[in-house]
Amino acid sequence: MITFLKILFSIVFVWVCYVVITTCLQSNLFTEWDFLGSIPWMRATLWDFYANVLVIYVWVYYKEKHIALKVLWLILLVTLGSIASCAYVLVQLFRLKPNEGLKELFAKQNG
Repeated sequence: MITFLKILFSIVFVWVCYVVITTCLQSNLFTEWDFLGSIPWMRATLWDFYANVLVIYVWVYYKEKHIALKVLWLILLVTLGSIASCAYVLVQLFRLKPNEGLKELFAKQNG
């Protein structure tokens, strides 16, 4: 299961990076913000996104012991979204010892 999750989150990480980079090359978010902000579904998507960031950050806050890492991951989650989420999960997956599984992934705090 852990190997599957490593592969899955690696694929998602690469795909989201590709989508964000190609979109940035085609369109500037800051010049189109007035238009995008006027779309109700865009506002709903942003609220949904930040609610999701909060849920993920509660887990990150529990997992990380050092305040600097807690702050760093909050900044990355808010600014990079799914890229940071996938990166965090991948870091946690690759930190697991060979005999550890999902219980340790979700419950074990980082030292």
